[in-house]
Amino acid sequence: MSDLSKVPVTVVTGFLGSGKTTLISHLIRNAGGRRLAVVVNEFGSVGVDGEILKSCAIPDCPAENIVELANGCICCTVADDFVPTVEALLALDPRPDHILIETSGLALPKPLLRAFDWPAIRSRITVDGVVALADAEAVAAGRFAPDVAAVDAQRAADDSIDHETPLSEVFEDQIACADLILLTKPDLAGPEGVAAARAVIAAEMPRPVPVIEVAEGAVDPRVLLGLGAAAEDDLDARPSHHDGFDDHEHDDFDTVVVELGEIDDPADLTRRIEDLARARDILRIKGYAAVKGKPMRLLVQAVGSRIRYQFDRPWGDQPRVTRLVVIAEHDRVDEAAIRAGLGG
Repeated sequence: MSDLSKVPVTVVTGFLGSGKTTLISHLIRNAGGRRLAVVVNEFGSVGVDGEILKSCAIPDCPAENIVELANGCICCTVADDFVPTVEALLALDPRPDHILIETSGLALPKPLLRAFDWPAIRSRITVDGVVALADAEAVAAGRFAPDVAAVDAQRAADDSIDHETPLSEVFEDQIACADLILLTKPDLAGPEGVAAARAVIAAEMPRPVPVIEVAEGAVDPRVLLGLGAAAEDDLDARPSHHDGFDDHEHDDFDTVVVELGEIDDPADLTRRIEDLARARDILRIKGYAAVKGKPMRLLVQAVGSRIRYQFDRPWGDQPRVTRLVVIAEHDRVDEAAIRAGLGG
């Protein structure tokens, strides 16, 4: 790569819990000799995904090439966060061959693409492609694809009813902006669920885009990297619910950070998370738990009431503290109830 060539950037977007961090971890470990850099954008002030990815660092993607931005959506803080971060990565020696950007699960990708037109970086980087992850089981269940006909009938009877929830808008904007869609967790959805999810996605797509089934993030990097989409020059083909607006708000969502001491039993924590997710319509819970008598840190990832956990690495010199980040729609956030539900 000559010093005058643009560094390709792949934007990885997708709803909460769709598998973005798992995918990027796989790409880091299977980069095929490329020098990678990663920008992780978390929603809320406490990041988890960046630390997970740093634990996957290898010589071609050392820890210093992995940057976490946890203080707001990067498409809303371009001048303060995004541009300086990209400039710092481009100044690395050796310079990255490819940059991966993991957006927050609540991000709208199109405003981020507009940021690539900033004078300081537009001649130095290009959007190689936008990869959107969609949870096959969730999409098949219709969580992000309301029955428009039924809603129209309801609206005819009551003008105050609006079928466009914030979650559906996020999902549709991510799909519409994509150059490639990865349908994740096909094993949980089953063949019928995968077929239903494909139908939902096809109905939302403004143009033909490949849809690939992927389990546990295991996809050949050659499929994702090198798309050559130059997406920043192709914005008109990527419609958004927010076209015509200079920025967007995330006020529909809130985060609560819950810190606890050591826990006695992971199964008890799991039950608490399940009960809380059902009672408060929690979208996402992620973080770490310190388990009494265990030298390893417990990584916790929950999407709704579906929970996965595993011991990921020793605590070492870090304080043994349980820290969980809870994300929910604004009107469902009761901080006291959330803390009480998790035992805080």
